[in-house]
Amino acid sequence: MQTLRIKNLKLRIIVGINPEERIHKQDVLINITAEFDDSKVIQTEDINDTLNYRNLAKSIISFVEKSEFHLLETLVDKVLNLVMSNDMVIRASVEIDKTTVLRYCDSVSLSKSSE
Repeated sequence: MQTLRIKNLKLRIIVGINPEERIHKQDVLINITAEFDDSKVIQTEDINDTLNYRNLAKSIISFVEKSEFHLLETLVDKVLNLVMSNDMVIRASVEIDKTTVLRYCDSVSLSKSSE
C-alpha cells in the first residue's frame, strides 16, 4: 500500500455565501491523501499500473476551476468524490483551506475522509 499526497494545490474559485464571495474568486488550498495498492507497479514500473498523480491533479484543477459553491462543505465533498472515482484509490481524504476568509488567521479549513 502506498500513500499519495498532493499538498497545497492552490486554486481560485467562487465559494461562499456573502455577496463579495459570490463576485470574486478566492484562493483555496487543496490537500489530498490517497491510498492505493502499489504491488503491481513495483513489479512492472509501468505508469499505467499506478495512481497517476499528474492526471489526478489535472482532474481536480479542471473541476474546481469550472465550479462555484455556496459552502466549503460541498466543495470538500465533491473533490473527495472525484478522488474516490479513480479505480486505483482505496481510501482518501481531502482538506480545503479558504485562505482569506477571516482577518486574524491564516485560513479556515474543512476536511473529509472516505472512511
